[in-house]
Amino acid sequence: MIMTPDILCIGSVLWDIIGRAPVHMRPGSDVPGRITRLPGGVAMNIAMTLARFGMRPALLSTVGRDPEGEELVANASRMGLICDHLYRSDDLPTDRYMAVEGANGLVAAVADAHSLEAVGDKILRPLADGRLGSAAAPWAGLVALDGNLTEALLSEIAGSPLFARADLRIAPASPGKAERLLPLLPHPRATLYVNLEEAGLLCQCRFASAAEAAEGLVARGARRVLVTDGGHTAADGATDGATDSVLIQAPPAVLVTRVTGAGDTFMAAHLQAERRGLDRAAALAAALETAARYVSGEIAT
Repeated sequence: MIMTPDILCIGSVLWDIIGRAPVHMRPGSDVPGRITRLPGGVAMNIAMTLARFGMRPALLSTVGRDPEGEELVANASRMGLICDHLYRSDDLPTDRYMAVEGANGLVAAVADAHSLEAVGDKILRPLADGRLGSAAAPWAGLVALDGNLTEALLSEIAGSPLFARADLRIAPASPGKAERLLPLLPHPRATLYVNLEEAGLLCQCRFASAAEAAEGLVARGARRVLVTDGGHTAADGATDGATDSVLIQAPPAVLVTRVTGAGDTFMAAHLQAERRGLDRAAALAAALETAARYVSGEIAT
């Protein structure tokens, strides 16, 4: 029996291969550490966090029918994620992400999401064929969307009737893909989750703080933005069409043991807090607390 999801998580579902070392690293460093392989990708990370909060996320992505893909889907299903709507390719391999982290944070990363980019709008078929909605009766719930989709597909989504009633929550996936979200910036039902660097890329300038970045994005036409800046103050900027407001809060101080997936965890915790009815200030505080627990290692992967 296919379950009815609470939220659709659209984007990358792949394997994270993460090398971590407890020392500061620089280009060319060769140090001892640990290498792990875990289910990952922005959409997957958000879905896993929401499942821990008791929600029922459905994944809209592509996963190969190779052994890695079969294992990934089995892992996702055991975690309570709805995998019935995944596009399963016989020809394309399961995507992967590789990162190196040191005591000084992320050193380097490579995202291989070529299969997701290759299948294009095939991952959206359940939103059009009646399984999750149609153009006449579009999905009217939460959608977490990530910037690993191609710029062309994100532009299509920005004007698509399939998303006309959705509560869109959007993340760039990485600074290198932030500008792909420009067509979605003025969407009337969108909330963007970005870090300080990504906010600067979207506005083609440099910001000194999350608050300044939130103000800049709202001025560029964004309805709602959440801007994080690592261990520094985060901001929630919003406009109701007549007035703009920016809330700021500092995250809890913790010892950072990992960084990959922190932004996805923040986003998932924030949208779940708002779903529970928390106001803007309380939702921002809850998300910062959850993200701090994640980077400290207190929340299991």
